[in-house]
Formats: sequence, structure tokens, C-alpha cells
Amino acid sequence: MDVHSRNTPELDKHGAHGRIGRPNRLIHEKSPYLLQHAYNPVDWFPWGQEAFDLARELDKPIFLSIGYSTCHWCHVMEKESFEDTEVAELMNDAFVSIKVDREERPDIDNIYMTVCQMMTGGGGWPLNLVMTPDKRPFFAGTYFPKATRHGRIGMMDLGRRIKQLWAKDRSEIDLSADKVVSALRQIPDDSPGDPVQTSTLAVAYQQLGQRFDESNGGFGAAPKFPTPHNMLFLFRYRHRTGEVKATEMALKTLRSMSLGGIHDHVGGGFHRYSTDENWLVPHFEKMLYDQALLAMAYTEAYLITRDDEFKRVASGIFEYVMRDMVSPQGAFFSAEDADSEGEEGKFYTWSWQEIQEVLAPEESRVVQSVFNIRPEGNFREEASGEMTGTNILHMRSSLDACARDLNVHPEGLRAVVEGALKKLFDVRSGRIRPHRDDKVLTDWNGLMIASLAKAGQVFGNQTYVQAATRAADFILGTMRDEEGRLIHRFRDGHAGIASTIDDYAFLILGLLELYEAVFDIRYLRSALDLTSDMIARFWDSSAGGFYITAHDSEELLVRKKDIYDGATPSGNSVALMCLRRLASLTANLKLDRIGDRLEEAFSGNIRQLPSAYTFFLSAAEFRLGSSHEIVIVGSDDDPHALQMLKELRSTFLPHKAVLFKSSDEKTSELSEIAPFTESMSCIDGQASAYVCKSHECMLPTTEIGHMMELLNNRQK
Repeated sequence: MDVHSRNTPELDKHGAHGRIGRPNRLIHEKSPYLLQHAYNPVDWFPWGQEAFDLARELDKPIFLSIGYSTCHWCHVMEKESFEDTEVAELMNDAFVSIKVDREERPDIDNIYMTVCQMMTGGGGWPLNLVMTPDKRPFFAGTYFPKATRHGRIGMMDLGRRIKQLWAKDRSEIDLSADKVVSALRQIPDDSPGDPVQTSTLAVAYQQLGQRFDESNGGFGAAPKFPTPHNMLFLFRYRHRTGEVKATEMALKTLRSMSLGGIHDHVGGGFHRYSTDENWLVPHFEKMLYDQALLAMAYTEAYLITRDDEFKRVASGIFEYVMRDMVSPQGAFFSAEDADSEGEEGKFYTWSWQEIQEVLAPEESRVVQSVFNIRPEGNFREEASGEMTGTNILHMRSSLDACARDLNVHPEGLRAVVEGALKKLFDVRSGRIRPHRDDKVLTDWNGLMIASLAKAGQVFGNQTYVQAATRAADFILGTMRDEEGRLIHRFRDGHAGIASTIDDYAFLILGLLELYEAVFDIRYLRSALDLTSDMIARFWDSSAGGFYITAHDSEELLVRKKDIYDGATPSGNSVALMCLRRLASLTANLKLDRIGDRLEEAFSGNIRQLPSAYTFFLSAAEFRLGSSHEIVIVGSDDDPHALQMLKELRSTFLPHKAVLFKSSDEKTSELSEIAPFTESMSCIDGQASAYVCKSHECMLPTTEIGHMMELLNNRQK
């Protein structure tokens, strides 16, 4: 089987598109990644007791392979090794082999990725380990070719060596495995201290400044990842301190990314990362969490600058997600592959000739100039470094600057460009699409719900709010078990897999943003209920902080906590933000105290390298920057009340919490959740604003200007 042929319209729900032959045990799974391997000649098992019992019975080591369905090098290794009958024969003889989808089981991935980093100094996917039947690893690595080359051991040599060691040097293997597990258990998850101080935030800002690429934006050298939470942190740091450079770094990065090839100029959205420092050549996969977090950053950039270009980029992200990544139930799919028809990026790249054939002469001339299309191509293949003869659309300067260079009016140029891109999009839509991973994950959906709800408020776009509402209703209604606890994954009509801290924290964040977009009390109540459940199931009552897994989850080698804000923020970071916002919304001091303990649990870790924890620090800014509670009291359809909300939503106030109390109701559910609102009412029958700072309220006002003055005078 050609692994890339799965990226075709004929792909069936099992990911096998009519394969002939005997499937392995993965055929009964829901994960698209596992189903992609269901017809491998390797006798794969899913993670479960059956595999470990068989390994003990046969006295064989476990070969554990972890990846995800849109991972380019996972595809490469599958084609080279796992589809090869010679490799499969050796693996079936030497090992009991287990496949894991890292997106389904982030808890397993987190542990064994830590092991790989300990043993090799690096990590990535595919992640491959060899371990004893009791899950103790003794060998780890990432991509392995079939045959040993360029100093990288191949699967054939690896299988033979492990088989020989297992037969002759078991004591050495056991000693090595014991050392790995011992070292893993000695890695501290937390390092307690005082709550985060402003000095720690200042160090994070300085560290980002030292790594900032003045020419191209971004932080550090290639490969460059978007890391939107860096921008969210910088916006909040500038808001509190007045440091202009913080905003300049964030805006430069966002502008540079939007111009580069990492941005899909034709179809909207962003690719996973840039392989070069100029944001030109992306790794072409698209992840839902990147779209959500980047849209948040571009929305806030617009809110701060009023630059319509940031709004257009955010809107393009949402257009892509709502067009290509929505399930029939209204939830959001996980990712799209980098590969189609056996080539990375083929769906997204263009030859010089194609551009000329698709576009009218004037459009072609403009697009070739604006998007740097060359006859010889501008795309250099990542692995080989060779030119492919195709082009990635990218811009070196803004459309306004291009208009000046071409001596044309900016709006006229924009009209030509948008018309040409529409033609390219229509042609591209007829191509064979990359594979789409159509599983629904609670945590990533929580981020997209938050992003849509936030943008819906800022842009006044009800379509975004409705999309967020539909997704939230699906998650709350379908992805729960009989006890009401969240479920991690939904696919093919089936919800399954135990939730992690990320599922709870990310969904709560989405519900808080959605509440402030629609003021439906059920979303605020659901956020509170889920927070109580999260604390009950994941909180470490002795040392503080949230574990990745619940108290009653499957027992793995270790039970870990995660704090690093990597491709996505950590569950602990987002939980801290939710605790601070909920405490502000409800005046629940218990939630604030848990937030304090959460900061204290990890403050030692954070002081070591603060710039690695920027979402956590953004949550700390919510406390250090002084939160504001604003309660608007008025009729649901009162134009004056709606105008008050519009003014609040059009101003960058990152530490605000907004409640709406309807004067139409004789009794208010809001007063049950936020008792401090009980006595608040309209003044002289007019919609009124109550502005509070850390639950200390000023006199109410009916004047919008006075409301904003109260906020602006006390925002720091």
C-alpha cells in the first residue's frame, strides 16, 4: 500500500479505502492514525492489557510506536518499514508491537516522550521505544529507516540486536530499564515557592527580547513555530507596564507570519511551522489548535491596533475552519495532513505555468509580483533541499507596500488579488486533498470555542458566536459519560477515552468566553461545575497543581503534571487562567486560593526559564494587573445596554470579567452564582454599569463614557 494514497476521496471510515488482505487488530479502533496502520503486515495491537499479557506469556519485549495521522515522518516510516514484509516478519518475531495515537493518549505520549528526551537528548514523532512487558522502557528513538544509514540505525538491525540482547543479556536490560524508570520518577513535576512576581514576568519579557528576530519576527532560529501564547503574553505585559517594545515584537511576528508561506493565502489558516527563519517554507500540516490560538492572537492584535489586516487574517482562519474542519454535529476536526498524492505540500504549491493558465494576464502579473512566483519555483524540499520547480505563495511586504511599488491604488490592487485568489482556490478545490483527521477532541475544541467566541465579540460577528455555541453544545451533550465527566475523543458516532486536565481546562476557557459572548447562564454554570469536577479529579491536594490524568485513570509508569507551554499551553496554565477568571466573575475566594496554590506549586520551575511558560504568566498577569468585574444591568434588548457591551468589547481590557444581569427577570439565576450582583439594578430605569476592581465596586453609572473612564483610570 502507498501510505499517501489514503489521502484521497475514496478513503473509507476505517482509513483503509478498500484494502485487500487480513487486517490486524487496529481495524476495530476509531483513531484515523491507528486505522491507517490496520493493514500493515506488522501484527499491531492497540494499547491495552491484551498486548502486555501476551508479551509476558511469550516472553517478548514491547515495541511501542507513537504518532498521529497527519505526521509526515510517521508516514515515511510506515511506508519504509511497517508496510515492508521483511521488517514486519522480524518485528512479529522479536516483539509484541503496540501503536498509539498521541492525540488520543497524550498521557502516554507525555511519559514516553520524556523518556526519549532523557535517553537521547531529543524527541519528536514518530516516537518509538522498546520496553519490557511491565512497561519499563530501555531503548528510545524517533524515525528509523528500514536499513541503517547515515549513522541512524535501521529497523532491521534494531530488531536483530534487541532480539539478541533479550535472549542473552536480560539482566543488563532490566538494569537499564530500572535506571530509566528511577530517573523518570525523580524528575520533579513541581518546585514550590511564592506566587509569581512581576520580576519573573520581566525576565520572561527580557528572554523573549533576546531571542527576538528583528528582521523576520519570531523567537529563535529555524525551525520557527508560531507559539501564539508568546504574543498573548506580550500584549498583556505591555498593557500593565507600558513597555512599547513588547507590543512591537508581537505585532512584527504576527505580520511576518501572515505574509509568509506558513500562512495559506489561498484557503486561509496556518501551517504547522516554518522550516526556515523567513516563514517561507512551512511544514504543511494544519492543526486545529494552531488555528484557534493564532486567531486569538490576531483578534487581540486588531483590538489593540485597529489594523484591518489583522482582522482579515483572523477571519481567514475562521473561514477555513468553518468550511473544512466542521463535523456534521458542529464540532471541529483535529488536523489536515501535509501530504497528498505522495508529496508534501503538493496540494498547496503552484507552478509558474499553472498560474498563467488559471489567471487572466493582468491577474497573473499581479499575483506573480505580489506573491513572489518564479519560473524556476521558490519551494525547496525540506528533506533533500532540492528545488521542486513549484511555488509557495508568500509576500515580502504588505499589500499597501506592494501597491506603492506597482504604482496602483491599494484598494484596486486588493480587488485584483482577492479575485485571483478566488480563482486559485476554485482550481485547488479540484485537487486531491490531504488526509483530514476527523476525530473530535474535547481540549482542542475548547480552544476553538474560546477563539470563535472572543472574535465574535470583538468583530460583532454572530456567525462566529453561533459556531462556538453549536460546538459547545455538542461537547457538553455528547462527550460526557454517565457520571457527567468529560470524554476526550469522539469519532464515527462513538465517544471514548478518559479525559485529561487539558480537556477540562481548555473547555472551561471556551465556556467562559462563550458566556461573555451570549450571557447564557448555563455556560457559566457548566464552567463552574466542570471546575469543581476538575479539582476533584485532577488536583494534588498535598503539593498543589493538577495532574495530567485523573485520580482513577489507568495507572502508568508515573503520574505526571505538565506546566510547559509548548505547541499548546499546558493544562495547568489554562486552568490557572480559568480559576482567576471564574473567581473574578463569581467572587468565589476558594477558587482564588486554589489559583494561589497553583502558582506556588510551579513558581520554582517557572523562575528557571520564565519564557517557556508564557500562558501561565498571562494568567498570573490577571492577578498582578488587577482584575475588573463589570456588571451590566438592563433589558435584554435595550440598545443602551448593548452599546455598553459593544464599547467594552471594542477595548483591550485583558483582565476584565463581564456579567450581564437582565432586568427583565424577577429573580436572577446570576445572583445564585455571583451573589455580589444580587442588589444591583437599573438606575432610574436606565441600563447601568457597575465597575469593580477585585470585587471592590464603585458607584454605578448609566454613562458609557464614565464607565470607560472608571476602567481606564484603574486598569493598571
